Amino acid sequence: MKTLLLVACLGLGLALNSGASAQNVLKGSQVSENALIDALAIDPPELAASGAKTRGFRPAAAGGAATKPANPNAGKASLLITFPTNSADLTDETKGLLDMLARALQSDKLAGFAFKVEGHADARGDADRNLKLSQLRAESVANYLVASHGVLPERLTAVGKGASELMNKAQLDAPENRRVTIVTVKN
Repeated sequence: MKTLLLVACLGLGLALNSGASAQNVLKGSQVSENALIDALAIDPPELAASGAKTRGFRPAAAGGAATKPANPNAGKASLLITFPTNSADLTDETKGLLDMLARALQSDKLAGFAFKVEGHADARGDADRNLKLSQLRAESVANYLVASHGVLPERLTAVGKGASELMNKAQLDAPENRRVTIVTVKN
């Protein structure tokens, strides 16, 4: 059985449309606990820190323009992790990456957040099969983080996306399309 190449990339402006090359791709030793914390952290709005109430709307900046988040990809880290073909079994290499992710999730900076664990598949094969496989892969990652590192299960929600959000649409079977994305959902 062939395994996929272990690569981790942070979703900091990462887009692989029509074969475009990746930006901010971290490989192997470039991936660190701090890089994962920075990618997953969401800075609270300035008004929330001051206690001001906005009743669900975003206040306008000077000149009447609405304020925008500083980084639209904040709170998201895409991890291209190793799975044997047609399997949700974690490899030893993947477990090492997930060990680092667990330490990041348990950091003080991310302690109050919950996360979606989104499984993605490439576009080969049947759409229903890909959806089920991506769900199993997301569950496998979440279960490992809970069982091996004590991450509270209520902080993790596993979601299978199938091939609905390809990162590289020009090469449907590209390794970057087979990934798990960790998304910060609340604090």
